[in-house]
Amino acid sequence: MFGFFRCRSGASAVEFALLLPLFLAFIFGIVVFGSYLAMVHGVQQLAAEAARSSIAGMTDSERNSLATNYVAANASTYPLLVPGNLSVSAASSPSNANVYVVTVNYNAAGNFIYKLPFVPAPSATIVRSAAIQYGGF
Repeated sequence: MFGFFRCRSGASAVEFALLLPLFLAFIFGIVVFGSYLAMVHGVQQLAAEAARSSIAGMTDSERNSLATNYVAANASTYPLLVPGNLSVSAASSPSNANVYVVTVNYNAAGNFIYKLPFVPAPSATIVRSAAIQYGGF
């Protein structure tokens, strides 16, 4: 009978069975949160690069066209973004006439992380902006 209490041959299996769900939950959380951050980063990068490309325009309508065309042409290079869910707005800043602001909106509601059960979902609309100053300093 005392030999049963000293036997440790199954301790590793029990510890593994107890810790595996916790470990998998951590890994799953890292993947889900990382996917969301990758989408946010992609939208921010598109906004920043669209703002940089828009500075070549001479008028606000030309700048808006350049920014919109940049996002449309390069959105497919971001693997977690669906180009059809992106929208772009570009205009002069209301607070400073020498600054041009490009805002990119992304509707992420169709992404896989919003379909997972028991996962607190962040906002499905990702909005990021980038501002660039007009030349002629």
